[in-house]
Amino acid sequence: MLKKLSFALLFIAAAATMALGQIRTPAASPAASFSQTVGLTEIKGEYSRPGVKGRVIFGDLVPYDKVWRTGANAATKISFSDDVTVEGNDLKAGAYAILTKPGMSSWDVHFYKYESGNFGSYLDKEPDLVVTVTPQELPFSVHNFFITVANLENDGGVLEFIWDKTIVPVQIGVHTHKAVMANIDRVLGGPSNGDYYAAGQYIASTGENLEKALKYVQKATHGDSPRFWQVRQESLILAQLGRKAEAIEAAKKSLMLAKEAGNDDYIRMNEKSIKEWSM
Repeated sequence: MLKKLSFALLFIAAAATMALGQIRTPAASPAASFSQTVGLTEIKGEYSRPGVKGRVIFGDLVPYDKVWRTGANAATKISFSDDVTVEGNDLKAGAYAILTKPGMSSWDVHFYKYESGNFGSYLDKEPDLVVTVTPQELPFSVHNFFITVANLENDGGVLEFIWDKTIVPVQIGVHTHKAVMANIDRVLGGPSNGDYYAAGQYIASTGENLEKALKYVQKATHGDSPRFWQVRQESLILAQLGRKAEAIEAAKKSLMLAKEAGNDDYIRMNEKSIKEWSM
């Protein structure tokens, strides 16, 4: 009887422990994220938001002249969809961990290629970029740490770190004009060789208008630096049209390009077609 009672008590205790393990409570520093389009560039961030909670923040909770994780919990992460400039310095597109070194009159902002959320893993590494900026004092207190991108223009914005009575602005530049002009040149310049080839390949696959398919494919194969698979498609369409001599010439060209590229599959296919069409 005693053994049965002990077992029952153990079972109840275990069940209670499991139930406690399922209880969710609010995080002391809630997770947050932001996403902002600047010009044509997407800037995204992931971080945690500690609160003031009656504490002295900078110079006490966050000491001056020591590296800070710039938030709480995991390392703060920021990503750029395109190359940007940070305070006039080039920074490649990609994801970065942001660590900062607050000071009374200036802050160093460190960008590291993002590898993990482990803040400590970056401390002994060389940052990809370090910029120095000047903090500003706010006339009011912001309770929870906050990151945003403000002062949006086509060519940039300001990445802001805000907590308590301090705001730290970091100038971000984006290459909107360059991207727009490149897009204009591409669109107004007309279809590319790849566009013509894709159109011709599709039409040929339907078998509806082989002459039109050939016209499009030849815009790709008769341009600069045709690829072996493009010329192979040209030879197949010519063969379907019954123009065997031209098909053989195209297959020979594809064969040569395939040999230069070291593609055994296309070498074999072209050799087989040349033999068949020559009969």
